[in-house]
Amino acid sequence: MLRPPGQADLLQVLWCPFEHEPDYKPPTSLFWRSSAEVTEILATPPGPFAVEYEEYIPRPCMIMPEQITEYPNLMDLDKELQQRLGDWNNWQVAGAAVDSSWAPYPDSYYGRELSVAPGWKVGGWPRWGLTDPIALFCTACEARMVPLLTIASCEWDISNTGWVPYEDRHLITLEDPNAANPCMVQVSRSNRLQLYICPQSPDHPHASLIQ
Repeated sequence: MLRPPGQADLLQVLWCPFEHEPDYKPPTSLFWRSSAEVTEILATPPGPFAVEYEEYIPRPCMIMPEQITEYPNLMDLDKELQQRLGDWNNWQVAGAAVDSSWAPYPDSYYGRELSVAPGWKVGGWPRWGLTDPIALFCTACEARMVPLLTIASCEWDISNTGWVPYEDRHLITLEDPNAANPCMVQVSRSNRLQLYICPQSPDHPHASLIQ
């Protein structure tokens, strides 16, 4: 959840449309602002003078945020809980209405249907895969950083439509490759850019990961 400092109620995220070494990701800047101070909104936002990848220039689109419940990535859980989730008998005892086709790999059901939600999101649990879970610590005060924003290459996966919002279900059957990516952003070979902030102070430097 956003925790704006002072009277701020607007977060502006800027990134460079070039992937920079050593991690080959776009550097980002965060600006907390007050919407009351925004007196003139440009009909056509200015674009960059040069880009490395056009997919780093978002296409303007409407957003319809919704609050959801998700659970930690399987790799964020301790070994005992991972083993319990991997035991089909535990799912049956719990009375979970899970199709028996998941019986050979119930932990995969957890990962696909219950764990980290795909798409752009504020806060929530981070997704892992390119690396194991990484703890990030503030370079100013050494506090453990928390997820702020996930910038994703798509809102949902056509092979796993369980997270598609009900109002967008009609898009599943369209033969449109961009149906799941309305803003046309692609991050580092269809991955995600995860931004983290220090919970102690918004003035402390933020951090980012590609996953």
